[in-house]
Amino acid sequence: MPIVIDKDIPAYSVLQREKIFVMDKERAITQDIRPIEIAILNLMPTKEVTETQLMRLLSNSPLQVNITLVNTESYQSKNVAASYLHRFYKTFHEIRDKYFDGMIITGAPVEDMEFTEVAYWNEITRIFEWTKTNVTSTLFICWGALAALYYFYGIQKYSLPEKCFGVFAHQKLNYGEPEPLMRGISDEFHMCHSRHSAVKNEDIRKNPNLRILGLSKKAGAAIIKSLDNKRVFVTGHMEYDRDTLQKEYERDLAKGLAIKPPFSYFTDKDCTKIKMNWSSTANLFYINWLNYYVYQVTPYQV
Repeated sequence: MPIVIDKDIPAYSVLQREKIFVMDKERAITQDIRPIEIAILNLMPTKEVTETQLMRLLSNSPLQVNITLVNTESYQSKNVAASYLHRFYKTFHEIRDKYFDGMIITGAPVEDMEFTEVAYWNEITRIFEWTKTNVTSTLFICWGALAALYYFYGIQKYSLPEKCFGVFAHQKLNYGEPEPLMRGISDEFHMCHSRHSAVKNEDIRKNPNLRILGLSKKAGAAIIKSLDNKRVFVTGHMEYDRDTLQKEYERDLAKGLAIKPPFSYFTDKDCTKIKMNWSSTANLFYINWLNYYVYQVTPYQV
């Protein structure tokens, strides 16, 4: 089944070239199928890249998925033209009366700031609160995960002495019963991380409403969920393309920042060849989230 997006958005042609089944909205309305409604609150400065990465993963399900892109009203992105946002994005004000089967809230380059100092903190906390009643399951990524853990559960983030940057091995944790979200994922799996902050494993374990599903010795708790399955937190970036960490590394070098090459990412000394070993985990994870925590538990409404 296809992912349904505006045919003029850049991701449409990219995904078509990759032979991914995308459908424009005009064609979709003629289909007698109950689509899954997914909202993406995109806080990343590279919005077009992040859109395409997430849409690629959401397209791998046998479900028809309608995408609504959302941006903040209280902060205007400096990296994306206002005309682009006006054409392809909605504000929270425009969607607040709607219900969504699932929502994704991305990371943002604001880790060095306290949560309450972020320009759109008041707006994003209104959105967090709104997800309690208007979204079946919400997936929080990187800074979005840290912010949501703080808002919903009071879990503090801590600055790291060195950037958590690279591709890290993780262990899948078992609790004596099958976990649908991790179905098919190997006992050891890999994920990209790129952040300056973290949460403490013991803080999560102390909370009876949370469970760690994926843990790395170097990167810490990477996949966490609420026991009611309404919230899933991913502190890394399964969605990253092959060259995303490379571009971040080269960007930081160009800025003169003290940055080491991403851990376990390049396979040569010249930092040109890349080992991509996280894509299968990403595909399985997003399929499982859509199927088990979004589609199967959302009541059908005519």
